[in-house]
Amino acid sequence: MTAISRVRASELTGRAWLNTGGEELDWQKLRGKIVILDFWSFCCINCLHVLDELRPLEERYGDVLVTVGVHSPKFEHEADPQALAAAVDRYEIHHPVLDDPELGTWDAFTARAWPTLVVVDPEGYIVAHLSGEGHVQGLVSLVEELVAEHEAKGTLHRGDGPYVPRPQPEGDLRFPEKAVILLDGSVLVADTGHHRLVQLEPDLSTVRAVFGTGVKGHRDGAVETAQFNEPRGLALLPEAVATQVGYDLVVADTVNHRLRGLALSTGEVTTLAGNGVQRLLDSERARGIDPDFIADDADPLDVALSSPWDVAWSEAADRLVVAMAGTHQLFDFDPRSGRLRVVAGTGDEGLLDGPAREAWFAQTSGLSQAPDGTVWLADSESSALRCLRHTDGELRAETAVGLGLYDFGFRDGSPEHARLQHPLGVAALPDGSVAVADTYNGGIRRWQPATEDAAGQLSTLTRGLDEPSDLLLDQTAETPVLIVVETNQHRLVRVPVPAQALEAVDEGASVSQRQRTPIAGGRVTVDVRFAAPAGQKLDDRWGDPTQLKISTSPADALTAGAGTAQGLQRELVLADGVTEGILHITARAAACDGKPGGEIPDHAACHLYQQDWGIPFSVVDGAADSLTLELRGLN
Repeated sequence: MTAISRVRASELTGRAWLNTGGEELDWQKLRGKIVILDFWSFCCINCLHVLDELRPLEERYGDVLVTVGVHSPKFEHEADPQALAAAVDRYEIHHPVLDDPELGTWDAFTARAWPTLVVVDPEGYIVAHLSGEGHVQGLVSLVEELVAEHEAKGTLHRGDGPYVPRPQPEGDLRFPEKAVILLDGSVLVADTGHHRLVQLEPDLSTVRAVFGTGVKGHRDGAVETAQFNEPRGLALLPEAVATQVGYDLVVADTVNHRLRGLALSTGEVTTLAGNGVQRLLDSERARGIDPDFIADDADPLDVALSSPWDVAWSEAADRLVVAMAGTHQLFDFDPRSGRLRVVAGTGDEGLLDGPAREAWFAQTSGLSQAPDGTVWLADSESSALRCLRHTDGELRAETAVGLGLYDFGFRDGSPEHARLQHPLGVAALPDGSVAVADTYNGGIRRWQPATEDAAGQLSTLTRGLDEPSDLLLDQTAETPVLIVVETNQHRLVRVPVPAQALEAVDEGASVSQRQRTPIAGGRVTVDVRFAAPAGQKLDDRWGDPTQLKISTSPADALTAGAGTAQGLQRELVLADGVTEGILHITARAAACDGKPGGEIPDHAACHLYQQDWGIPFSVVDGAADSLTLELRGLN
């Protein structure tokens, strides 16, 4: 681990504390404990991964370790205190959370990415500062070292921490997120907060059946014993396919990183794909594995998946499409053969159209197939409505509404003007238009694609909902309606599909509120510092083992320096007229066990270190012409 000089932790400032029984915490009250500050936002899939990574660590070291979540919002909706409280309940966060809507604590600890972890020792000094996920094994070693050191010094205090549970909502459903209409008109709901599936009568309130114990876990078998972990997407298979494979539905079992099958007649649950280990693209690349390649004969139960969020049957492809939110990719799955494939996305997070395998996505969370075979996508982190369609014989990604990772808002109108805010659900309508669950705006929007006579337009169907997360088109009634999964109200509701949209809405466009880093115009040097942890050396057997990947929003903000190349230093040239934007920087370094200056032993363990930054910048006269970042890893 790169050494960090002894720096006192900054004060913890914010609007309010959650999970403390109303008590405000400070470093005096936390003295004697090892503290992990987890800077997170509840929209961020990587942050949700870290929450799950930290749970066993918190349990194992509960008498000496306190995790403090510092919620630093990306979207405007995340700054709503009620929305944050609901997210703390939904994700079963059992540690104190500081509400930091103005990003004061975020800035004080120089956080630059979601998630960021800062470790503070029992005397209040910072001992590690990390970005991204996958650090738990290193944190275990660090906590053990700190326990030994401070127990010997007498500065470690064992005992209960400051966590106080919040009252929990009661009801048949708890934070439901996805649903599907069954052949008899009943509705199967992913009761995500209860870790189970619930079948509702057509009245959307009477429970007909429950599938799963309601206790998080992974267990196949009968309805009374099966277990899920935050199930979400549900897809009903065509009858012929269901008869052939022996189950009716496929479930995206998100936190288990698996696809599950459900036979409605028996309630039997089976695991179809996924080995339960989160798919980490950079870890696979470090081992020389192409993360986009899955062998034709691969056992689907041996393939790692990453937070599958939604599933939809594609009649055009005759397969199931899977929104693999954790790797920002789209997979497909053939239930008859068990074959899994990567069909779209490089694994880079962002908004980039083009050939499907070269496109960038951002936490795709909703899927729906249109009558013409187009698959519509709710690309949540880029606040975008996108699609996959065959054009001139090639599968391509296209964007209808959305600009990038940090642009959002609530605006109707043309593609250049329209804005969404973290949509999670989508439903293709029979007339070729698309309904969107605009989750963080609390609205249902409608996209009307362009025609020969008119440009594409986004309009608003209804608003005032509390985090709608999914949409189903119900055509059983005389007048078609949308069934909306209203997550934070723990219910499903029907919303009419009006012939005409509401009057145009324009509540403005926004960008993420993080403080911009001032930089000089013209040429700017990016310098990422990295030193291999003790007992390791850079793996230079095949050349420079470091790499920088740099891009910008807007995409044309650089005239030189963008792209991927070896080395941790790069000179960038800003385009004339650029006054602000966002630098997207990914730094990687490979190191193996061994002594500096010596040879790397055969069969030595090797490690890939990576951090990602999205750095808003503004061009300021007299500002620095260099940007220095730290790439750190725990071993």
